Amino acid sequence: MPFATLSDIASLTSALPGFDEAACDAAALRQRRLTKSAGSLGRLEELALFMAGWRANPCPQIGQAQALIFAGNHGVCAQGVSPYPQEVTAQMVANFRAGGAAINRLCHAADAHMEVIPLDLDRPTADFTAGFAMTEGETLSALNRGAAAVDAGADVLILGEMGIGNSTVAAALAAALFGGPAAEWVGPGTGADAEGVRRKADVVEKGLARHRGLEPLHVLAAFGGREQAAICGAILAARAARIPVLLDGFICTAAASVLHGLDRRLLDHCLAGHVSAEPGHRRLLAALGKQAILDLDLRLGEGSGGALALGILRAALACHNQMATFAEAGISED
Repeated sequence: MPFATLSDIASLTSALPGFDEAACDAAALRQRRLTKSAGSLGRLEELALFMAGWRANPCPQIGQAQALIFAGNHGVCAQGVSPYPQEVTAQMVANFRAGGAAINRLCHAADAHMEVIPLDLDRPTADFTAGFAMTEGETLSALNRGAAAVDAGADVLILGEMGIGNSTVAAALAAALFGGPAAEWVGPGTGADAEGVRRKADVVEKGLARHRGLEPLHVLAAFGGREQAAICGAILAARAARIPVLLDGFICTAAASVLHGLDRRLLDHCLAGHVSAEPGHRRLLAALGKQAILDLDLRLGEGSGGALALGILRAALACHNQMATFAEAGISED
C-alpha cells in the first residue's frame, strides 16, 4: 500500500497475514470450558473463533468498529437503468453527513464510527456499454482511496456503498466473474419495475458482450465503479492490519468478488453480514462459499446489513469472553 499498478495487487496474497491457528485453538479450548453444552451457541461460537484467528487473540475484543460508506456515480445511468437521477447520490451523501440515514442510526445503535467517502461524484465513470468504465489510473486511484480510509486501529470494519445505478454495475461484475445470463443477476435495485429490470438485463448483456475474457482487476475497470474499487482497496488494507470485515449486500459483495476472482483466499477475513432481498445476492454468496449472518429481507445497501450483523458479532464475543467457565462457576463437567 499504496498500489502503483494493478499487477501489484495480483501478487499480494502471499505477503498478507493469514488466519492464526494457535489463537483459534486457544479460543476453542476456552469454548469447551464455558458453562454450556458443546456447540449450543451455534454460529456464535464459530464467529468467536473466526475473530480469534483473524485478530490473533484467543479472547478478541471489539473496542473500535469502523464503518466506511463509499459513494460513486456511473456513466451507465445514461442507459436508463435507474428511476432516480444521479444527483441523488450527492444528496444522500449530504444526508449521511447530517446523520439522517438508516445507516447513521444503525451504526449509532451498534457503536460503530461511520464515515461516508464520496468519490468524484461530479465525474461519473464512463458508460460500460461503450468502453471501459475506468482507466487503470482511475481504478488504482479509487483502490488507494479505499485502502487509505481504513483505520489500522479498528477491530472490525463494516463496508457499504451508495451510488445511483450501482446495482447494474454489481450485476455486471457478478455475471462477468461467475458467468450465467444477466437476467439471473439483475434485480430491482432502488425500485425498478419489471420493465426496468429487463432494461437493466439488456444493458448488462451489452456490457458482457463488449468486455469478454478479462482478468478480475480488468473486469473491475471495465464495469466500475469507483465505490466498488474503493471497497476492494479497503478489504485489502483491512487484511494487512488483521481487521475482520463485515460485507453488506449484493453491491458490496459483488465488489468484493473481484478479489475472490483474483485469489479466493483474499476474502477469508470477510463475513457476509446478511443476505439481501436483491435476487442475485443469495446466488453470489453461494458462489463465494459464504453463509450470511442475518436474513432480514433488507435491500437498502449503505452498509445496513453489516451494521446489524455487528451486534451479533458483539454478542458472540460477549459470551466467549465473559461467560464463566465450569471451574469458575463451581459446576462439575462430568
